[in-house]
Amino acid sequence: MTLMKPLTAAAALAFLTACGTPDRIAVQSPAITETVRIGFASVEVKDVSLPTYASADEVAQQAADGSLVTSSVLWADAPERAVALELSRNLAKLTQRRIASEPWPFEENPAARLDVRFTDLIAGTDGIFRASGQYFVGVFEGRERSGIFELTVAYDPAGGPAAIARARGQIVLDLAKFVAREGLR
Repeated sequence: MTLMKPLTAAAALAFLTACGTPDRIAVQSPAITETVRIGFASVEVKDVSLPTYASADEVAQQAADGSLVTSSVLWADAPERAVALELSRNLAKLTQRRIASEPWPFEENPAARLDVRFTDLIAGTDGIFRASGQYFVGVFEGRERSGIFELTVAYDPAGGPAAIARARGQIVLDLAKFVAREGLR
């Protein structure tokens, strides 16, 4: 009986080692070479809202019939956190203004708050990465605003999770440009 516990533990460890740990992939933002003027000195990017499938750890693709196919590759960071940080970083670089994701790290309140809610954020097996949803800009003084976005980025589905990660990086940058031009002026 005492020999069974070590053998069971050794067998379980061997099984886990054989299975290995899934690969993880990080999203790297594309280079930002332009600036966009906005009407606020500071903006807080609220936590983004993603659909359940987009907030999962597994990298997924949507097939033509609408079904989702997940891979064994995981995102390197929690998708909701990562997208919010990517968006705030891209906006800060594009606008050269004081922009940060929540919680707001500065003593003085931000001039505006940006809330982004995705209805879709998915790579299709057809080679199109889609993002759609709404954004809301809350301001302390002035006109609040909102808008709808529908963005697409082409990618090579044969490139696997690395191609999907590059496409997500590009679509979040495209969203930052869109929101800066349409919602933060």
